[in-house]
Amino acid sequence: MTLKELAIKRFSVRKFTDEAVSKADIDYIMDCVRLAPSACNRQPWKFLMITSPEAKEKIHQCYDRDWFKTAPMYVLCLKDVNICWVRPDDGKPHGDIDLGIAVEHLCLAAAERGLGTCWVCNYHVETLQRLFPVEGFEAVAIIPLGHIAADCPHAEKRRRALNEIIEEI
Repeated sequence: MTLKELAIKRFSVRKFTDEAVSKADIDYIMDCVRLAPSACNRQPWKFLMITSPEAKEKIHQCYDRDWFKTAPMYVLCLKDVNICWVRPDDGKPHGDIDLGIAVEHLCLAAAERGLGTCWVCNYHVETLQRLFPVEGFEAVAIIPLGHIAADCPHAEKRRRALNEIIEEI
């Protein structure tokens, strides 16, 4: 599969089967995440693999949607606020950018394995911080991960035309 074919295949999954994700799939996906580039190779991230019933109950409190609860597991994506590279010229921290690159590696690797994901960033921040405290880290996204249900809604991708997003100067 080409990268373009993979990008077309990947979509925001909002309905999963209850089948567990295999250890081989998790290892492959997370190895792809590990290989993601980051500013000055700081790798300012940590990933909590939420698989136990107790941890899943906690994550459901952070984002209470029926579709979200269908996932067999979640990856809580955290950035290390102490080692993020900061651009000297204007003080812009790049931790969110670095973590975004790594998380999209996760989503594309999952799609390659026939699994589904969805970026969730609209969670309840205070609840998440209380239930999943990790000193020095800030949550950036929750990624539900699992096998896509046969009747999962899947809208056609609508993207702006190239001439709308590219300007040659």
